[in-house]
Amino acid sequence: MRIYIAQRLLSLIPVMLVVAIVVFFLIHLTPGDPASIILGPEALPEDIKALQAELGLDLPIYQQFLNWFSGILVGDLGDSLYLDMPVLTAFASHLGPTLSLAILAQLISIIIAIPFGIMAATKRGTAVDQFFMVFALLGISIPSFLLGLLLILLFAVELHWLPAAGYQPLSAGLWNHLRFLILPAITLGAIQAALIARMTRSSMLDILSMNYIKTAHAKGLKERVIIYKHAFRNALIPILTVVGQAFGTLVAGAVVTEVVFNIPGIGQLIVNAIQRRDYVLIQGTVLLIAATYVFINLLVDLLYGVVDPRVRLNKK
Repeated sequence: MRIYIAQRLLSLIPVMLVVAIVVFFLIHLTPGDPASIILGPEALPEDIKALQAELGLDLPIYQQFLNWFSGILVGDLGDSLYLDMPVLTAFASHLGPTLSLAILAQLISIIIAIPFGIMAATKRGTAVDQFFMVFALLGISIPSFLLGLLLILLFAVELHWLPAAGYQPLSAGLWNHLRFLILPAITLGAIQAALIARMTRSSMLDILSMNYIKTAHAKGLKERVIIYKHAFRNALIPILTVVGQAFGTLVAGAVVTEVVFNIPGIGQLIVNAIQRRDYVLIQGTVLLIAATYVFINLLVDLLYGVVDPRVRLNKK
């Protein structure tokens, strides 16, 4: 298992190298000059050139990349051009709200999706199955920004149950923290819930058609024992895959939701950095998000061995 983990960690190196190259050159191909934005529209050309030289933006693009990448190799992602702080510090200061939002959204999606998927599988072809699949289709089809605005209109504007936007840290109290995250978490988790429900249904249908499930029925085992102890556990691996990918997507894809609900997370950080053409901050943040996504997938792979011992034996 240690050899397997070491191999997976080594496999991250070429992935992160490709991500770094693509992100760097795509960002530098976009129009806009950070020095001009920092100094404002009334800045003199000589002042802009002086700031470009100070920030290293007047160097050839390959030289800028080598300077940035050499810093990455020693753990230095550079300093934000606009915030005047290390990228790691800026990322860490905005990570808390995004993690809280992603964790709550994932919990909501799992609590809704897995029971729905199991019930749809056990009631295949019935009205119950059709209802849950229509629910899943709606979850996938509705854009997150539209769902967020509808939830704000209903629960914040009309019913006054929850705040329309904003954020309170956990230090302000658990309920104050959660009440600002419920609506964005539902918004962010709806699509993931639909995907997890569909995968749960599909995986459960495959397992329920196996011979050992028929044998369990023939032995007279209770339906609940057959479904949850025998069928669901063996259906968990593809479900875990979707859940792991969903959590990585939640962390990386919270940009729209955080903007709609004014949450000061990683999404807001990226949007502000793009508006300011803060190349260093964008590059570092995207690289850290990519590393987080790959690391989550590695953890999911390791969980396979916990769920199914046969996977653990194969890895050895």
